[in-house]
Amino acid sequence: MTTAGVWLAVLATVMALVAYEVSLALAQRREPLRLARSAHATMREEWFNAVSRQPGSEILAVQTLRNSMMSATMIASTAALALMGTAALTVPSLNASYHDALTDALVIEPRTVLDLMLMTMLFASLLSSAMAVRYYNHAGYIVAMPVGSEARARWLGVGIRYVREAGLLYSWGLRHLILVAPIVAAIAYPLAGPIMAVALITVLRGFDRVGTPVASIE
Repeated sequence: MTTAGVWLAVLATVMALVAYEVSLALAQRREPLRLARSAHATMREEWFNAVSRQPGSEILAVQTLRNSMMSATMIASTAALALMGTAALTVPSLNASYHDALTDALVIEPRTVLDLMLMTMLFASLLSSAMAVRYYNHAGYIVAMPVGSEARARWLGVGIRYVREAGLLYSWGLRHLILVAPIVAAIAYPLAGPIMAVALITVLRGFDRVGTPVASIE
């Protein structure tokens, strides 16, 4: 396969993923309650409001947030391990390419771009998941305050914002971890990248939508 063909395959892989994410963001602006990310964010806000009005729900609420925090921790750990493994495999070749560029004309190879994209997405997954753990942890302290107490009322708005942000960050962490699949496929065989990207987008379309608008559910 020629270098031009490899570049076209890499570009097709990246553009397919970017185009889908942009279309999803635009759709979310038009009908937020039809899309899982924004609908679930609203659900978490309403959940926090509901448990804040129900005395005796503190233990159950803390346990719910603890489960969410553990899930985000697993994603962060997976991303960290994958990032360290990827770095161990790719840094020597990236270092060699850098030294070659110092003596010869700078030539950027498709494999180098894919390696950097892979490490960037893994780091984004790690960072998003770690920040989700941070927000879930703080929200846990707030939701553990006795319902009806002055402290609970004072921190209610912060808690609502924290559970929303934590959920969104967890979503992005998991998403970045899933989106590495087409990049890995393109590294193994460039033409497999666009095929994997289209297949992944087809699967994600079903998960990214809640189906029936939440507002119409009785």
